[in-house]
Amino acid sequence: MKHVLVTGGSRGIGRACCLRLADEGHYIIINYLSNKDEAEKTLEMVREKGSDGELLKFDVSSQQEVENALNGWMETHEGAYISILVNNAGIRKDALVMWMKDDEWQDVINTNLNSFLYVIRALIKDMLINKFGRIINVVSLSGQKGLPGQANYSAAKAGMIGATKALAQEVAKKEVTVNAVAPGFIRTDMTRDMDESQLKAMIPMGRFGSPEEVAGIVGFLASEEASYITGAVINVNGGLYT
Repeated sequence: MKHVLVTGGSRGIGRACCLRLADEGHYIIINYLSNKDEAEKTLEMVREKGSDGELLKFDVSSQQEVENALNGWMETHEGAYISILVNNAGIRKDALVMWMKDDEWQDVINTNLNSFLYVIRALIKDMLINKFGRIINVVSLSGQKGLPGQANYSAAKAGMIGATKALAQEVAKKEVTVNAVAPGFIRTDMTRDMDESQLKAMIPMGRFGSPEEVAGIVGFLASEEASYITGAVINVNGGLYT
């Protein structure tokens, strides 16, 4: 059993990742920010699979909250360490650049990109000492090809892809792998406001994906079988971008 942290684990892709990793018998730490009811529901579903876990509330965009929460967890779980991290938490605040407000830019960058540094920096030392770690960053199609109205989101996710590739080279000798999964249009709360009937015409497979299809790749990258894969960006987009 390994200890797994999934940021933004209460719903959507995050919940699917929690359940996929619970299938492997891991202990799941479900990070959430505000929706405790959904986080508790995810934990209940984890336990129904015969695994266990706990909730850990903190704002990934706040360096202080991240450090307080994760340092506190380490103090109360002596002898254990978080060996698998799924960096999934993210927000969208779409707007054309000419009308984008400063807070719409900063909030998206802080939550989707700066959190990479805050969370990983708190956990990476233990992974290196124990010579095992799996870091899976959930990025986006938007960070690869750019999408209009998402300059902030595209910038954050593109930055995360670059950071993934750099960190992978820093820690590879200590058997810590760092990879990214890049979903396209996935049917979640985050895409609920999008016109699916129009957008799916652009997708070669002709449909939106499911959170479980993303979680399947995350589960593989977290496994022993993926021990020689690092610095990769794996697309889950129905052929929309290759």
